[in-house]
Amino acid sequence: MSVRVLIVDDSELVRAGFRMVLDAEPGIEVVGEAADGLTGVADAARLRPDVALMDVRMPELGGLEATRRIVALEGAPVRVLILTTFDLDEYLLEAVRAGVSGFILKDTPPDELVAAIATAARGDALIAPSITRERIEKLARALPPSPPPPGLDELSARELEVFTLVARGLSDADIAARLAESAATVEAQVAHVLNKLHVRDRIRAVLLAHS
Repeated sequence: MSVRVLIVDDSELVRAGFRMVLDAEPGIEVVGEAADGLTGVADAARLRPDVALMDVRMPELGGLEATRRIVALEGAPVRVLILTTFDLDEYLLEAVRAGVSGFILKDTPPDELVAAIATAARGDALIAPSITRERIEKLARALPPSPPPPGLDELSARELEVFTLVARGLSDADIAARLAESAATVEAQVAHVLNKLHVRDRIRAVLLAHS
């Protein structure tokens, strides 16, 4: 089955660029476009895409508030990927609280964009490598301090290694290459790490590592 995608961005040129890339992918179907946050929320409720690509700064309703409303929709979840060309420091914390499934920049290469959409559609979350360690650490400092998770001691040596690489923002493919493992093996290891640490996705794992 194709992953259904909604593109929400106030730039017609940006929307056309994303549509051109995604229309060339056999496993992805662009089901709609919206030029502002309000329309994006309405289209998400009506079209029920699997993933919404969401700009941050838009007229009528900004991307973060639109994300809150989309995540809160009843029924099958719509995953939201934040798209931006701006420095993300001021958005990271609010976006995480809004329930985003990931952050990618608008100049992300097509293969990384497609991989990010697939990751979000699976219910996982990601932080692109372009989101630097310094930004993540800054975000972690803004969160209330928390004790080390009890599950940390339960991680095997390999799982701890995987957790360290996840915390650096590496994708499953990057981790697989680094550890000379198959992508399927790494995906399973990441799932085990998240389960043991009692966090629901990679974003929370990254924040946990830097808190």
